[in-house]
Amino acid sequence: MTTDRHIKLGRTTALISFLAGTIIFGLYYLTSAFKLLFVGYGFIALVGLINIGILIAILIRAGKDRENRNRLLKTCGLMTLNIPVMIVYCWVAMILLGTMRITFTNKTGTELTDINIIGCGGGHIDKLEIGESETVWVSITGDCSINIDYLSAGQRKEEMVVGYVTSSMGQKVNHKIDGQDKDIF
Repeated sequence: MTTDRHIKLGRTTALISFLAGTIIFGLYYLTSAFKLLFVGYGFIALVGLINIGILIAILIRAGKDRENRNRLLKTCGLMTLNIPVMIVYCWVAMILLGTMRITFTNKTGTELTDINIIGCGGGHIDKLEIGESETVWVSITGDCSINIDYLSAGQRKEEMVVGYVTSSMGQKVNHKIDGQDKDIF
């Protein structure tokens, strides 16, 4: 294999690895589909081995080809840029696993005020107009449940949102506030 083919292979591998990893991470961020975590972990293992193999081949070539050594080493540097990207994606995925991202939508027919998210890390929404939605990130602090209480037409009401969550159970869910308990887990 020639030096130019080594460089092209390294650059192509780096680009494909970055794009595929970003797509998997982006889909997980948007959906919180647990299966995508396994896809991501498998991807990291498989692509990591492939990248290491190609990186070693390029380094061996750089040792033999003094004339093109800088180009080959720059290609190695480009390939290793995926490592901090992967670390950031894994770090964000861990945050998402420890967080319930709940989109609350007011379906009561009246304006809601002083909406308290009770349980886990809690939260608060000042006001939701009829049909309005707001997403709250609630930290999962261990085994807990999530409820809300709110003012509707001057009356304090309560509603169950999630009966049970625990560490590493982060999800992205929608909750329609309508005065009815809807235990989603």
